[in-house]
Amino acid sequence: MIEKIIQWDIDLFIYLNSSGLESLDSFWLLVTKITFWIPLYLLLFYLIFRSFDSPKSYLVTFYFLALVLTSILLMELTKQSFGRLRPNNLEEISEFIRVLKKPSNFSFYSGHASSSFAIASFAFFIFRKKYKWFWFIFIFPILFSMSRIYVGVHFPIDLVVGSMVGIFLASLFYKLCKVHLNNLA
Repeated sequence: MIEKIIQWDIDLFIYLNSSGLESLDSFWLLVTKITFWIPLYLLLFYLIFRSFDSPKSYLVTFYFLALVLTSILLMELTKQSFGRLRPNNLEEISEFIRVLKKPSNFSFYSGHASSSFAIASFAFFIFRKKYKWFWFIFIFPILFSMSRIYVGVHFPIDLVVGSMVGIFLASLFYKLCKVHLNNLA
């Protein structure tokens, strides 16, 4: 059963990766960079400090940063435990795929997916009542995650699991944050 899932994952990756257009390479290479999203991160911090008074804004910022750190640490531990090679490092599929980046660390699960979905989900939970349009934030992790297939460094399962971990961690940290915010009221 596991072998079938892994083969399906590889086949889906090859299909999605090889269907990319070379004319979009520069777009996906830009989208996959963490630094490209710095204006979004700054906007989120601005909204936190604009939406909450001082003690609460510091508390929300603490949980936000703790969430990102936890997401990164959990991802690193998982990658070392599973040790799954990235698609760009698998010789048996190299002739079928396009590789635009060549990291050498492990693949499972995607830190880009987990951290971006954690950031977007936490922000959505915090701001959804104040800003009705805030569901728009999910464009960020979707594009960020999709870019990882396009550049040839993650399998679809890496992204699905990473996004689920990110959403789970965000909901957990949001609940903890909400309890502490209510205690400040």
